[in-house]
Amino acid sequence: MSRIRKALLLMLLTAGCLFTLTACHGSRGLDAFVIPEEFDTSRDYEITFWAKNDTNKTQTDIYKKAIADFEDLYPNITVNLRLYTDYGKIYNDVITNISTNTTPNVCITYPDHIATYLTGINIVVPLDELFDNEKYGLDGSEVRFDSPSKEEIIPQFLDECSFSKHYYAIPFMRSTEACYVNKTFVEKLGYTLPETLTWDFVWEVSEAAMQQDDEGYFLINGQKVMIPFIYKSTDNMMIQMLKQKQAGYSTSEGEIQIFNDTTRELLYTIAEHGKTGAFSTFKISSYPANFLNAGQCIFAIDSTAGATWMGTDAPLSDISEDALVEFETEVMTIPQFDTGNPQMISQGPSVCIFNKADSQEVLASWLFVQYLLTNDVQIAYAETEGYIPVTTKAQLDAGYQNYLSRSGEDNSTYYDIKIKASKLLLDNIDNTFVTPVFNGSASLRDAAGQLIENVTKSVRRKENVDDAYMEKLFDDVTSLYRLNQSKATDSGKTELGKLPKTSVILLSALAITWGLIILYVGYEAVKKKKSSHNNH
Repeated sequence: MSRIRKALLLMLLTAGCLFTLTACHGSRGLDAFVIPEEFDTSRDYEITFWAKNDTNKTQTDIYKKAIADFEDLYPNITVNLRLYTDYGKIYNDVITNISTNTTPNVCITYPDHIATYLTGINIVVPLDELFDNEKYGLDGSEVRFDSPSKEEIIPQFLDECSFSKHYYAIPFMRSTEACYVNKTFVEKLGYTLPETLTWDFVWEVSEAAMQQDDEGYFLINGQKVMIPFIYKSTDNMMIQMLKQKQAGYSTSEGEIQIFNDTTRELLYTIAEHGKTGAFSTFKISSYPANFLNAGQCIFAIDSTAGATWMGTDAPLSDISEDALVEFETEVMTIPQFDTGNPQMISQGPSVCIFNKADSQEVLASWLFVQYLLTNDVQIAYAETEGYIPVTTKAQLDAGYQNYLSRSGEDNSTYYDIKIKASKLLLDNIDNTFVTPVFNGSASLRDAAGQLIENVTKSVRRKENVDDAYMEKLFDDVTSLYRLNQSKATDSGKTELGKLPKTSVILLSALAITWGLIILYVGYEAVKKKKSSHNNH
């Protein structure tokens, strides 16, 4: 065999091996979960539950009590709790564990994250059939506790857990964002709070609060520090602004629409107020609550779940007592562009179940997840922060209604700011919305916030924010979050972005192989022609 033939054979074998390896990598996964006919109570099960709390001991105790009560009902199921302080860390650990098939059984997470988990085959259990199972489904006949029916889960909250044609999670708690206002300072500046905040009002009051004396002290608070308007989650800020403006963000199919003229206009406005120092963000300045409670902020926007950090008497205030300033706190919906059509985001943790080879183990996990929807768990957890229960069953419960009616009785369980924040969401459920969920939606959410963070930092550094800046910003953020890997063109066709590394290797090998084949065929043709010529 000639050297050329040997080389050709080697390349073909290499390409074949690469194709096989790539195909095998793409086909790995578990069999689809099938609900067992009966739950085998003769066996013992051990399941892991990854949850998140903000170092709030009360929340931790609620998790532990829920687990203990559930284990009393199902003595053959042991639930091991692992606590995280950040959803991002849960997400990263899940991604890492998918590759080693060591995911937890149950995980508190966000639908945007679940969409990424779904890139693995049968990694997350679709819950549609489990919802409706006569024996073990929601309100099922064989369930050993008072489980809510599917109809008793708030539809808007359940809809967020539906994507890729299935339900992949159940909502656990829900919150929205609220604007915690130093009403005392607003009135000191000569303004009266409207029934609904508008962006124009917030910007105007914020700029008015920037007046200083000759020594650099702010007139409104007599301090050297004043940031009138601080936003905790800038991704939510941009998303809600675009929704209120009826401008593009994304489609459910994953088309990225955020880089539009409305986004530019919003960023110019934000840059204008960032330049004066009237606006800042959590990432730049720190927690809005700390500035609010010290009399250094007037409009602090954060989750309703953060209500216990807000106000002069906040039970979880992070600043020293001598830094606290007395003021009246008002809890209001986020600013709106159209007060007749308010829009605010629905957010909060959901719970998903990871597939396992043992279907009985998955069923045990589902029973525990259902237990998290019971009134005892829902109400107890909702009372720790400005969350609200996700079922009408719990919301209408006499115990929960009693809790809401006792606002202001103390500065812990019945802290008035916390209960006002809960009522704000309860009164606005129909005004909430969720963003489309798809593989990459988590990155898009991060990109939305990055746009605001970047322009705010830039103007603070005296950089010029103009059209050229915006073009570069859009390009940089698109590249940073890989939003061009699968994007729609103006013609409506899909343009593929960067290919996976394995695909690049495979295609390169095939290209080299075909190149060698062509060279070989050409070589043989020339050789044959020379031989024929010599024979003549």
